Amino acid sequence: MSTTEEMLSPELLARRKRDAQKAQLRPLANRRPELYDEAELSSDEFEAMMEMYNGTLASIEEGEIVQSTVLEIRENLVVLDIGFKSEGTIPLEEFKDMPDLKPGDQVEVLLEHLEDSEGSVVLSKKKADFMRVWERIRVAYESDQPVEGTLVKKIKGGVVVDLMGVDAFLPGSQIALRRVPNIDDLLGQKYEFKIIKLNKRRRNIVVSRRVILETERAGKREKLMKELQKDQVRKGVVKNITDFGAFIDLGGVDGLLHITDMSWGRISHPSEMVQIGLELEIKVLDIDWERERISLGLKQLQSYPWKDVAAKYPVGTRVSGKVVSITNYGAFIELEPGVEGLVHISEMSWTRNVRHPSKLVSIGESIEAVVLKVDPNEEKISLGMKQTEQDPWMVLPMKYPVGTRLAGKVRNLTSFGAFVEIEPGIDGLIHISDMSWTKRVQHPSEVVKKGDDVNVVILNIDAENKRISLGLKQAEEDPWLKIGETYPVGTELPGKDRKSTRLNSSHLGISYAVFCLKKK
Repeated sequence: MSTTEEMLSPELLARRKRDAQKAQLRPLANRRPELYDEAELSSDEFEAMMEMYNGTLASIEEGEIVQSTVLEIRENLVVLDIGFKSEGTIPLEEFKDMPDLKPGDQVEVLLEHLEDSEGSVVLSKKKADFMRVWERIRVAYESDQPVEGTLVKKIKGGVVVDLMGVDAFLPGSQIALRRVPNIDDLLGQKYEFKIIKLNKRRRNIVVSRRVILETERAGKREKLMKELQKDQVRKGVVKNITDFGAFIDLGGVDGLLHITDMSWGRISHPSEMVQIGLELEIKVLDIDWERERISLGLKQLQSYPWKDVAAKYPVGTRVSGKVVSITNYGAFIELEPGVEGLVHISEMSWTRNVRHPSKLVSIGESIEAVVLKVDPNEEKISLGMKQTEQDPWMVLPMKYPVGTRLAGKVRNLTSFGAFVEIEPGIDGLIHISDMSWTKRVQHPSEVVKKGDDVNVVILNIDAENKRISLGLKQAEEDPWLKIGETYPVGTELPGKDRKSTRLNSSHLGISYAVFCLKKK
């Protein structure tokens, strides 16, 4: 107590104290006039009220979340009472999550300051929401509990996740167990996440979905290890499709259904057999828990198509099928799904020299063939296209008896003779020794050229080996048959002395012959 106050009378001191208390309670009187009337309060009642009021002030501290009551909603402000001597206001935009807000509603807010420069309480709902959510996030992080969030938008390196109104970062590597081809398809989806990094000062939250999936997979894997067995038939859902097969979810663990195990028949892409989300029954072919690989089969649930193939396609049977593949050595024909036969290039035509199977057949073309050989153990069937027609070589001996004269075109020349086409696809050989009666021919080009039309005589036909011997000189009269009549023995003739020789039978029929007479 100051010296001045000591000089005042007790009555004056009591009056000053009462005036100070009235001033302190005036805000309450302004808000609730029905509860406060200075004239009706005695000194003891007034003291009791002051003690109660001061008690509420003592329980309020800056930085705390406090309960407030909405007093008034203005155009862009909300007036709130926290039980302090003055009200506080918060921008209306902080109440976007409370569209039905009205006077009298209870709202939790953050008490930033008890009094600003104007004597008003500084409050914030947005910060209260953040603190309340952050506390829940902190608890979840420390207790290693999952939290639910929504994938909001894609950013560099990952995705922004909304955790109870707070943004968190989900790295791309933590979205799933495998790389996600299109993250945009996941936006807007709700998932559970584990908080793997937390920094309140920077408001940095990093979450992971992969951690949860790995935990789930480990549990399901352990269960499957006890249940899953080779040759077991189980249901699964197609999870992903690649060029080489499809991944099947067996209930937390994926298995691979390879394209070669989808059908006994030939397929170009797995999408011809399965689609994502399709549920199907598959057979477990192999299990490797160390490498975490499970091989699955679909065709193994179907009957084996080669089981009775020998009885269905006996040798000599005429069959029809579709060309499914062409190689340098032949064409594969699908007789039924899973059963294919090979038409070798040598079995495509009786007469044509086929350089490549594509010259005669094309993919997807339907053809007829004859079964030549069946080997069920090796899963091989030999087919012949040319066998669907009569072999023209078998009728050639009757069609062209020895001595028959024909016209043909020179197709090719070799060092030993010339090949002449007598029918489309059927060639005969004129040996170099059958080209001239009188000339010693060193090369066929001395007598004929490629493309020449020539008259020939059939000398021999070997239908089994598909060979025809032709004669060019035989199409003309043999001059040696009349040489004796033209030049009797003892006839003397002038001639050029090229080479002395005796006339004898060994000179007949050779490729090059010279008739020489001795000089007189």
